[in-house]
Amino acid sequence: MSKPEHILVVDDSPDTLELIERILAAQDYHVLTAGGVESAISIIESRPIDLVITDIKMPGADGFDLLRHVKENYKGIGVLLVTGFPVLEEAVKGIKHGADEYLVKPFTDAELTAAVSQSLEKLRLSRKGERSKITGDHYGLIGESRAMQKVYKEINKAAAIPSTVLIQGESGTGKELIARAIHYNSPRVAGPFVPVNCGSIPEQLLESELFGHMKGAFTGAVSSRAGFFQSAEKGTVFLDEISEASPAMQVKLLRVIQDKEIYMVGSSRARKINVRIMAATNKDLFGLVQKNRFREDLFYRLNVVAVNLPPLRERGDDIFLLTAHFLNKFVREMDRETPRISDEALRILGSYQWPGNVRELENMVQRLVAMVEGEVIDVPDLPSPMRYSASRTDDLTRTLTEVETEYIRNVLSSVDGNKTKAAAILGIDRKTLRQKLMSR
Repeated sequence: MSKPEHILVVDDSPDTLELIERILAAQDYHVLTAGGVESAISIIESRPIDLVITDIKMPGADGFDLLRHVKENYKGIGVLLVTGFPVLEEAVKGIKHGADEYLVKPFTDAELTAAVSQSLEKLRLSRKGERSKITGDHYGLIGESRAMQKVYKEINKAAAIPSTVLIQGESGTGKELIARAIHYNSPRVAGPFVPVNCGSIPEQLLESELFGHMKGAFTGAVSSRAGFFQSAEKGTVFLDEISEASPAMQVKLLRVIQDKEIYMVGSSRARKINVRIMAATNKDLFGLVQKNRFREDLFYRLNVVAVNLPPLRERGDDIFLLTAHFLNKFVREMDRETPRISDEALRILGSYQWPGNVRELENMVQRLVAMVEGEVIDVPDLPSPMRYSASRTDDLTRTLTEVETEYIRNVLSSVDGNKTKAAAILGIDRKTLRQKLMSR
């Protein structure tokens, strides 16, 4: 069965919004509402929309402004204009700017549903000649938001060419999943995918781990050993936390990218490699370049194809898709009955800022499935930082230090006091976290 179309209704009249929402919801459409153009644009940017139904006459920006914005910035969204003052010039102007239908108030239920049906049919026909919408299913990823649609297109482009790829996004957004999706949809699919965490390997060992070493190259090197680059021959090396690479290692990586060859530790002979390089970071790499903390030439060599992963808080209804996915996953693993999540708990999940992103959501769902005994997951079952952030209102009299302290303690609480995980979520190292906690 096909999914219901998503329709956004825009009108400054709450009564009109309620009326149209009631009529369309009865036809099994997924309906969202906005009281003005600004809030409508925010919704369009954060979630998939098939059709916008907008009143023309509204305070400030009007329906024509919204129509122009949609047609200039988004493909595949239909627009139905509604007016209480039918004027021929308005209809001509609407059609000229790409409106799919024009509806005059007052209208009957049948007139509204017919106009919506005609608009959506035009939309389906226009999409027929275009490439089908890319979904996360194709890559083993979960998400249908507009932000993730952009990521899927970037994956598709990156998979088709052999260039280096730089994946940037906050901790817990799934950067390695994106790298794997690119690799397994590329011509190198038959080759190995070798992930390397540059931040977890001691500096003195990283070169040997990446490029291998010869027997006797250093104390303990009792035999020659291949490195990650040799293991990834005809495949992909994924360098996670690339921002943690030392200046000396950055020089060596730059040489590898330029010359397509490596030197094993203890050897003076270059070895040719056939490996694609992808890198990832949760930091602003260009910002590090400007601070002279990362080589500019290496940055541009890595950043040939850029994939920027959105944080979970910017992915709209993907939060609920991911919650359902993890719920089903852990229910199967633990052989339990699937609990229902209350509407209020879902509301809190949707409004929470998710500093740990998808990883935090997955950990939370796993904990809930393991600990909740009843048939319903409700607000009291949620982690305390989540409940607290949902119940409090912003106090604009607090200092920046007070706000930061509260945020750090909430993150620590969400990971059960694990400072390593908390530092990763906060985007700082353990030493900095420890200093911040001591100064409070």
